[in-house]
Amino acid sequence: MDTFWAVVAGLIPSIGVGLLFWFAMRKIVRADRNERAAQERYEAEARRDESSPLNG
Repeated sequence: MDTFWAVVAGLIPSIGVGLLFWFAMRKIVRADRNERAAQERYEAEARRDESSPLNG
């Protein structure tokens, strides 16, 4: 049984670091996706304003 707990104690730091990495990458990917969507909305609005007949 001591061997089991030694293995668990050895794996916990690796699992913790893996989870931290996963959460960080998830946050980065979601932020990038949101930034791209916001940029697309901005560019679509700019194209719409450029093609507006009120611009003369």
